[in-house]
Amino acid sequence: MGLPWGSKRLALTYDDGPNDPHTLRLLEVLAHHNVRATFFLIGRYVAKRPEIARELAKAGHAIGNHTYSHRNLIFASGEQTSVEIAECKRALNDAVGQHSALFRPPFGGRRPETLRRARSLGLETVMWRVSGQDWKHRPAEYVTHKVLGHVRGGEVILLHDGGHAAFGADRSQTVIATDRLIPWCKSQGYEFVTIPDMMEGTVLRDQARVLSS
Repeated sequence: MGLPWGSKRLALTYDDGPNDPHTLRLLEVLAHHNVRATFFLIGRYVAKRPEIARELAKAGHAIGNHTYSHRNLIFASGEQTSVEIAECKRALNDAVGQHSALFRPPFGGRRPETLRRARSLGLETVMWRVSGQDWKHRPAEYVTHKVLGHVRGGEVILLHDGGHAAFGADRSQTVIATDRLIPWCKSQGYEFVTIPDMMEGTVLRDQARVLSS
């Protein structure tokens, strides 16, 4: 997913937060570089640490729905999908109030019914075009190289500030990689925007690549 190739806009997105301490460390890096990103948060982690979600909102980052428990929706019924999305939406509303109408399915797993259920709850599904594969606990050098090797302009970039298996996942390498890739991209004339800003006036097509790509 992204803009047409060659656009000078990029969107950093982070899944599986909020996560202590790495979400807050990532906030410091993004603030240092004056970049706003989009965070797809897990509802049960938001309920656990709502103050971190509030810090994201306070800093001007976009916040999206990543279900309540990070269930693979390919194997969920329509009703189970609706519950996962609705419960996450409730946790986000309780923590930060108004937030974006964006949804990203865990693992990128989706069926037509998944998309229909998201639309019925007023959400737009957002995928990605480039993955840093940091969820595999790769070193910062690998993550940085993986992202920069695929930047052509217009990409939605997938990274992670948390881990779905347990709260407190070590995402220190993602923080380091973010601190490295932003200056390089800016030096090449790229601008970082949130997904809502990227979508403004643009019809985005699902050009996602699976996590294993």
